[in-house]
Parts: sequence; structure tokens; C-alpha cells
Amino acid sequence: MKIKNILIIGSLSFLLLLGCTNIDEHVYDKYSADEFYGSAEGADVALASVYAQIGGNWGGVGYAGADNGWYDLNAMCSDEQVIPHRNTGDWQLDFARLYKHEWLPTDYIIGNTWNWLYKSIYNANLAVDQLVSSNAEVSKIAEAKVLRAFFYYLLMDDFGNVPFYTENNITVDKIPQASRTEIYEFIVSELTENVDKLSASKGGNYYGRFNKWAGYTLLAKVYLNAEVYTGTAKWQEALDACNNVSEGGFSLHSGAVDANNPLGYKYYELFGDVLPEDETILAMFASANVVSRNIFTVRSLNGPHAQELFGFSGWNGTIVPTDFFLKYDDNDIRKKQFLIGEQPGGTTYTLEVSSLDNPGAAPQAGVRNIKFYPVTPMDGGGASNDFPIYRYADVLLMKAECNVRLNKAGDAKPFVDEVRQRAGLDGLTGNPTLNDIYNERGFELNWEGHRRQDMIRFDKFLLPNNFRGNSENYRKLFPIPTSALDANPGLVQNPGY
Repeated sequence: MKIKNILIIGSLSFLLLLGCTNIDEHVYDKYSADEFYGSAEGADVALASVYAQIGGNWGGVGYAGADNGWYDLNAMCSDEQVIPHRNTGDWQLDFARLYKHEWLPTDYIIGNTWNWLYKSIYNANLAVDQLVSSNAEVSKIAEAKVLRAFFYYLLMDDFGNVPFYTENNITVDKIPQASRTEIYEFIVSELTENVDKLSASKGGNYYGRFNKWAGYTLLAKVYLNAEVYTGTAKWQEALDACNNVSEGGFSLHSGAVDANNPLGYKYYELFGDVLPEDETILAMFASANVVSRNIFTVRSLNGPHAQELFGFSGWNGTIVPTDFFLKYDDNDIRKKQFLIGEQPGGTTYTLEVSSLDNPGAAPQAGVRNIKFYPVTPMDGGGASNDFPIYRYADVLLMKAECNVRLNKAGDAKPFVDEVRQRAGLDGLTGNPTLNDIYNERGFELNWEGHRRQDMIRFDKFLLPNNFRGNSENYRKLFPIPTSALDANPGLVQNPGY
């Protein structure tokens, strides 16, 4: 059974509160708003309304697990996955256009992501106001502010100069646009002032919540990309934040053989149900048809293949680009997540994909991915695998990168080797290069929402692939949606669009 925590109970309570039509009017006479949000229970309700935005679901809402939202926008413009249009007419062209770097300001997926992030920021602003006004516990106020910083970080990373506000008493058309550097400085200030106020507790009620260690991981991410955001590198600051995470007692989960795991190794418990606390720093909770869902395997597999494995049809969507798949060593246990060749249900996945959009890929073309092997409850709409937003393998590889960039490659080697050896590979024969670390991040973190950011930081994002030439520099940012420009005449579109 899932761990009962603020994310589960709070989110469900929030949804029920919105949907209930038979509320005893006298209940709310007993408490003022300040009294309620100042209590431990009330503070958790305020936070739950913000956490409820993270779980992916239908309509492009959430961090991961939803079609046409933040995850798809950031993953399918990278080299790790794409949904091709099929020559049978299946699947819209939007995903192929992302992979080919042909997106437009009017695209549905871009507007969806923008709207989700601003809805989340609105809820975070409200929670901060409720908690501050009621003199709530310091750690709860800090948690709301860190959550708000998290959403602004995602927004700044995707869109650059964006509308910025911290109080909800302003109309959309009046929200001023702040520079990426200003947003970056706000995020850093909020995190450095609040992370140490967060709880150091792990698991239990803090499964899926920003505790101190998740807060420092977020800060490390912000510093890691500071040169992209502001032009000034912050490698030592990123390393210091990673070292603070290490004080939380994390370690890599076992990669041992496990005959009971569908993919054969304990490693894949990291992508199942109730993610292991030894490595998981921040998780997105999912329970299909209750809170969120995880679509990544069912969306990848062909219909009859998924029917044979799970009892329901797959969507025959997402594939792994050929070049990305071929980079993996055959001895790498992480290669077990990919499927190629003959499969149950009369399916044969072919390696080569000749077209993404015109006329499109053949129905069974493309390598498939079962990293998130479905756990119950599950059906044709998704499964209940939780999603790792941050985990310790990422922190180790960030440590390695920072050390190399600080000209301390010898100090970086143990961190890279630890990740490789868990995957069944030998350590590197020499000190790691930046290219070694870039590749290792791809092997370890694929399909977890980090690849676009990594490709930009390592100057790989604009390079050509099998379906397009070099991209223009302006593609490192997404355009501000046309709908947002229409709603706020004061906004200035990103260059190139």
C-alpha cells in the first residue's frame, strides 16, 4: 500500500473539497482563516493545493505523466525520445516537430506548459500568503516558498524572460516581465533563505515533499545552469549544494540481479511503486485514476504487445531514437529498458525509422522503452509508477561535472565510476572528460526530464540529427505562447519567434 502522506491525503482532500456539494456550513464557523492555516493541519492543506499541481494527469497538467505538457515539451525536443507520426495516420505532428525543432508560439503543448506553470505559481503565491498571514510554522512557510521557486525555475528554464509576480492581487495584463537573470536571482534568494528551514525528515510524511535535501538538490540544479541563465558560471556553488545533499545519507540503490523484477534487476525498483528512499530525493506520487498516472510504458508499446503483457492495449507512440539507443554498452543493465526485435503479441520492433512526419514511421518502427514497467493499479490510461524528480545518481553526476569544470577531474572519477559500476560496467580507464559525464547522464537519467537542459549546458542541443540540420541558437528557449502575448500586451516575445 502507498505511504500515506501529505501529497496523497492532502491532494485528495483538496480535490474532494472542490467537488463536495454537501458541506456542513457550521463547520467553518469554528475557525478563522488565520487560525486554520496557522495550525499544522491547515498548513498542510495550503501546501497540498500546490503539491496537487505536480502530479501529471489528463490535459497536459503536471510535471510528468501527462500528454502535451511540461515533460513532453522538454523531453521530445532532446535526443532521447520522440513520438513519430505514423504512416497509418496515428499521432499528431506536434511531437515530431518538437524533435525537429520546428515548434511555434501557437503550439498547444507550449501553451499548456505555460498555463500549468502559472497556475502552479498562483497556488504557491496563495499558500505563501495564507501561511505568512497566519504565522504558520516557519518550516511550512519555507516549504511554500521553495515550491514557488521550483515552478519559477521550470518557467525560467523553458521561456527565459517571463512575467513575474509574488502576490495574486494583480490582473494578467498588468504582470511585469522580468529578465531571466532577475528570475534566477529571485530563485537563488528564496532557496538560500529557506532551504535550511525545511524539515530534514525523509520518507513517511515527507515522501514526495520538498525537505531540506530536495531543496538543496533544486539549488544545485539552479547553480549548475547559472551560466546558461546569466552568463556567469557557479560551479563551486553547485558543488557545495550537492555536498549538502550528501549529508542527507543517500546512496545508490542496489543494481543486483533480481529474478522477481520484470526487468531482471533491483535497479528498476527506482521506477516502480513507492520509490526506494536510499536513492530517491524527491518523487512525484502516482496512483492511476486516483492521483496522477504514469503513461510512459503504455504510450510506447504497440497495442497487441501491451495487450499480451498487461491485458490492455498500448498506444504505439514513443520511440527511442536509433543513435541514442546504440550508444549503450550491451553489458549495461540500463539497456534492459529498451525493446527491439520480436516481442509477444506478434510484434516486431525495427531499429531504423525512415520518417517522423511525411509520410511518417511504419507502425512497428522504433525502439521502445519499458523503464517504468507498469505497476498496479493500471489500465489503458496509465499505471501507478511514481516518478523520480530528483535522485542521488543525478547528484553524483552533478558533483562529477562540477569537479571537471573546476579542473579537478581526478576528484570527479569516483562519482562517475560509482554510477557506472552499479550499472554493471567497469570504471573509466582515466579521469572523466565533460563528454564522458554528458554521455553518462544520458545513460542514467534518460526519460526522467533532464535531457534538454543537459544538452543545452553541454552545447549539444543545436547539433543536427537524422531528421534535421543544425538548429538556430534561439531554439534554446521556447517562445512565449501567442495566447499569453494576447492577454498581456506588455510582454516581449523571445528573439527568433
